[in-house]
Amino acid sequence: MKAVVQRVLSGSVTVEGEVVSRIGKGMVALVGIHKDDTKVEMDYIVRKLVSLRMWEDESGRRWAKSAKDLGLEVLCVSQFTLYHVMKGNKPDFHLAMGGDQSKQFYLNFLEEIKKAYKEDKIKDGVFGANMQVELVNDGPVTLELEVVNQKKQ
Repeated sequence: MKAVVQRVLSGSVTVEGEVVSRIGKGMVALVGIHKDDTKVEMDYIVRKLVSLRMWEDESGRRWAKSAKDLGLEVLCVSQFTLYHVMKGNKPDFHLAMGGDQSKQFYLNFLEEIKKAYKEDKIKDGVFGANMQVELVNDGPVTLELEVVNQKKQ
């Protein structure tokens, strides 16, 4: 499982011309699910997202506070394309978890991150939809998180 995380001043997801989620200051996490991921990998990514120190503290010390510490919002967007391999110039997504299984896994991930933080601070897009994701990156700061299942190695 992996997440590409951006510290943002704002973020939103639009589907078919309608804004379905919007956040203010916080983070946008693009979340990819590998075909071999289990609850172990999910728990790791949840723990890291909730604890990731991307903001300054009151004294100006950098990388000191997490979204949870500061009560900021988190916008999660499912993105199977994070698990691609290139076949010439064409991406191949056979490493991504498939359809119904990945949808349930992602819904479980959302439940877990809401439990680990606060339900009203976690927003998400529409699984499987063609989404337009807008954000104003703060910094810019973009970080990658990944945990590898032993079966993948």
